[in-house]
Amino acid sequence: MAKRAPEAEKRPGFFSQIRSLFRFTREVYGWLPWAQLAILIGGVLIGLIVGYLVGGAAVLSLVMWGVTGLMFGILGAMFLMTRLSTKAMYAKIDGMPGAAGHVLSTSLGRSWQASDTPAGINPKTQEAVYRAIGRGGIVIVGEGTRGRLTRLVNEERQKAQRVANGVPVTVLYVGHGDDDVAISDLAKTIKKTPKAIDKATMAAVIRRIDSVSQSLSSLPIPKGIDPTKVRAQRPR
Repeated sequence: MAKRAPEAEKRPGFFSQIRSLFRFTREVYGWLPWAQLAILIGGVLIGLIVGYLVGGAAVLSLVMWGVTGLMFGILGAMFLMTRLSTKAMYAKIDGMPGAAGHVLSTSLGRSWQASDTPAGINPKTQEAVYRAIGRGGIVIVGEGTRGRLTRLVNEERQKAQRVANGVPVTVLYVGHGDDDVAISDLAKTIKKTPKAIDKATMAAVIRRIDSVSQSLSSLPIPKGIDPTKVRAQRPR
């Protein structure tokens, strides 16, 4: 008898995703439910005021505008939760090994190519460097204690300059020091890098870098961050 095909994994429904996103965000921002409630009440009150000004004390006008205000309140509450969920994600992964790789691989868009796998890593201390390539050139991101990252950063910079001569190389360090970049600002900082190469040069640089990059499969990659557990799914 033929084997039954495995059932497709059931994806969470819309309301399930909303619930997960709410719980995730509330863990960081405990005041979220009260803020959302205030937005809902404010929306209804504004709707009632507009209804009274437009239709006087007519019940139908008050009901219609009240419902309209409620809908806008729901949209406002959802917008607030979505914005705060992003900040909550950054707050949770800040300082965790692999956080920079997660941001680079998910938040740069199509104009940049990056991976959540480190370009170089110290297996003992878990200090790591990541690489992103885009129209702004090559960006090397150091994650960990800056003093212990010197060798890794220099090695990656020399490799980039050797295979992509003339392409600008920018070095960023993730942290909270005076010259560091906060994890929440990492993607934004990279995207602001001035354009220095065209798309054809960018593609050539990616091929050259890939051709000389050594596989890190035998090295222990940082396991401190699991994006599937840290970041709740966004409702579609």
